Amino acid sequence: QAPLETLEHFLDTYTRDFISGIHILPFFPYCTDDGFAVRDFYKVNEKLGNWKNIKQIAKKYRLMADLVINHGSSTSDWFANFVKGEGIGHDYFYTAPKDTNTSAVVRPRTSPLLQEVETENGKKYVWCTFSPEQVDFDFTNTEVLKEFVKIIRFYLDNGIRIFRLDAVAFLWKKLGTDCLNLPETHEIVRLIRTLIEPTQADAMIITETNIPNRENLSYFGNANEAHCIYNFSLPPLLVNTLVTGSCRYLKQWLMSMPPAQAGTTYFNFIASHDGIGLRPAEGLLTDSEIASFISTMQAFGGEVSWRASDNGIKKPYEVNIALFDALQGTTQGKDDYGLERFICAHAIMLGLEGIPGLYIHSLLGTGNDYEKFAETGQKRSINRHQWDYKELVHLLSKKGSQHNECYTKISNLIELRQKQPAFHPNATQFTLHMGDCLFGFWRQSIDRKQSIFCVYNISDRIQALHAGDLNLIVTDSWYDLVTGSSLQENIDTIVFEPYQSMWISNL
Repeated sequence: QAPLETLEHFLDTYTRDFISGIHILPFFPYCTDDGFAVRDFYKVNEKLGNWKNIKQIAKKYRLMADLVINHGSSTSDWFANFVKGEGIGHDYFYTAPKDTNTSAVVRPRTSPLLQEVETENGKKYVWCTFSPEQVDFDFTNTEVLKEFVKIIRFYLDNGIRIFRLDAVAFLWKKLGTDCLNLPETHEIVRLIRTLIEPTQADAMIITETNIPNRENLSYFGNANEAHCIYNFSLPPLLVNTLVTGSCRYLKQWLMSMPPAQAGTTYFNFIASHDGIGLRPAEGLLTDSEIASFISTMQAFGGEVSWRASDNGIKKPYEVNIALFDALQGTTQGKDDYGLERFICAHAIMLGLEGIPGLYIHSLLGTGNDYEKFAETGQKRSINRHQWDYKELVHLLSKKGSQHNECYTKISNLIELRQKQPAFHPNATQFTLHMGDCLFGFWRQSIDRKQSIFCVYNISDRIQALHAGDLNLIVTDSWYDLVTGSSLQENIDTIVFEPYQSMWISNL
């Protein structure tokens, strides 16, 4: 059976009741990077299925697909035409002189930026932000922009409704600059939104910009660029919070985050096919905190990927580790609270302002895949396990297994979340102040009828909260949505077990 058929069957069997949208990672023909070095933007990888399979999934779920807009494969027909100097694609790729000073360029890899290529017109030096197999497009050539407009139209016709603009921050190059987040890049994002909105009213753009928080926020524009931005600072801050037992930095960050304007919102996630990014933690965590975080993740089986900074010095770019293993202990080492800590992380994400995105391996409680890492030599493979469907079904059916526990507890939380007006992506949010060991925020529905106090014990010790620290209106009845338990009238103290989550609601 084609893997896309198997995916559809899995979604219909295991997620139909609580998942409304699905992001399928690049399903195009590719050469490297698990799909992100696209050979043909108009085809489905025949090893996965075909456009009929994609359309079938799109009929049932709001489908997000990657618009890998920054680069294409060095084994594509377009690049072959670049080498020949004729045909479609011959002028699509960005080149620079061999002796170009690129020391100011910020990028997420340490491989040489300029790669020598023998062409019919002599040696050329192509710009490769990510790898020699991923050659950057030249958007100063309007033919490249027009080609991607055609691709967007083609994807809309095939049922895609959400466009994830992959690595878009690196799109425009201007020699002598850092080539990151340039004004022309923002202009292209605005243009894409301008073209999409009147064509397909329910279509959305999500920018994937794994960069420091302030720069990431700029992709909202004036509510005229991305509809959603990946909340890249959340994963490192939240995981750090749970392994240190202190919410100090997470709370500071949350208080500083502006509410998204109408028509935009945050795309919240804590795990993905990539690692836990460290650039988005810059300026939010101290250097010593980051060093301690990296050391803790390495103790739990994680690997570190590096990037080249603007002065040529290597810096840690991301930690490659499965989220389940990342939360198997604290800075003091592994303990018996791994599952509780893991579920607490998702309960926090699901309560925050924005739209939550859940990595399939988090839903399934997948751990580190050392075999795949050894096989590919790619650090990101640790968190890209490929399940055998029969084996997965067997494990999900075993009550008490980590896979069954993760699936059951997370799916229950999502179903619960869906019913709460106060969890609308743009509903009001205020940060609560309850010390370092209790993290929380208040959400209020747009019509102001429902209030939810989301409170979490992020430590491995029992914590007590004075009920007077919450604004529980006396004329309302309050209860915990997670357990269904009512809060007694005039209650003085609320006790939290280690990593316990409460959504205290008046409706």
